[in-house]
Amino acid sequence: MPNEEFLYNFILFIFSLGHFLWQHILEGPLEPADDTAHWREGKLQIGTTDISFITGPAVVPGYFSVEAQNVVLILNGREEGKISFATQWLHYTQTLIENHKLRHVAVVLLGSEHCHNNWILPYLKRNGGFVEVLYLVYDSTWINDSDVYQWPLGVATYRNFPVIDPSWPLVHDSRPYLCNFLGTVYGNSSREILMEIIRKEGLDQLCWISPRNEWQPQETNESYKSYHDALLQSDLTLSPVGVNTECYRIYEACSYGSVPVVEDVMTQGNCGNSSVHSNAPLQLLKSYSAPFIFIKSWKELPAIINQERNMSLQEKIQRRKRILEWYRQFKLKLKHKFIETLKKTFLHKDK
Repeated sequence: MPNEEFLYNFILFIFSLGHFLWQHILEGPLEPADDTAHWREGKLQIGTTDISFITGPAVVPGYFSVEAQNVVLILNGREEGKISFATQWLHYTQTLIENHKLRHVAVVLLGSEHCHNNWILPYLKRNGGFVEVLYLVYDSTWINDSDVYQWPLGVATYRNFPVIDPSWPLVHDSRPYLCNFLGTVYGNSSREILMEIIRKEGLDQLCWISPRNEWQPQETNESYKSYHDALLQSDLTLSPVGVNTECYRIYEACSYGSVPVVEDVMTQGNCGNSSVHSNAPLQLLKSYSAPFIFIKSWKELPAIINQERNMSLQEKIQRRKRILEWYRQFKLKLKHKFIETLKKTFLHKDK
């Protein structure tokens, strides 16, 4: 029987969601500090739980420490090429389970933005596979808080979004812009409606607005600084739906105490085909009572901006404090729930 005082996990990083989990949620260190290194690792003890983390392009299927008995794989299942690489990890892990070199496996999965994730189902324990716990990004009818849990998308660590420590200027300084939107405007989308309302109402004179016609995956020094300055200098961050309602912008705005104004509309796909989820995206954030401004149409924006213009700086400071404290508590609660779920699932089955 394993020592119940310690749960020893190797968390294998396959893509940037792992950095959000490790650095932003678990608050773990990484060595070397150079984020271009091919191999990085960190160790952390949370209560009676020891966790090791491995990341980098040199971490490929075929490596596990001989000490690893409980493993959390962090996988990307957003598109076909990523799914192929993820299944290589799962197949290798299965051989270790069959050879009794591993006891337990959990998966944190960046799912499809349309929630087409059926490829992972055969690997779940309940379907005869070996994955005992699945943490899934994006709303899903699979979420049952038994063996499938929802996980937040988080910040874009692949664009090197850092952990932001609240400072006096971040909380107390006057911000010159009422709102911001920096992003891609897709054809025939609500983002076009948003831009039309911004132009019609003259909100581009009050807000930091910088649209683009094509998505740009790579960050330049200029675009990095511009985006962070916009979050820091705006009291509201406009968050229109993209392919999915949930986006990095929501969490990045929270990091700066800028209130997300979220278009609360379910997008196309299999993310909400039940009575619980049908017209209710962002279930995880809502279950934690996120203090955001949720809207059904961007036609509501002018009234929201008018209300902003009438708020005092002191009122805005108090609201920033609420957002920053909520985000801190949100990450802390996720951290504890993540660890406790693994301990309960893994250790209970070893008794």
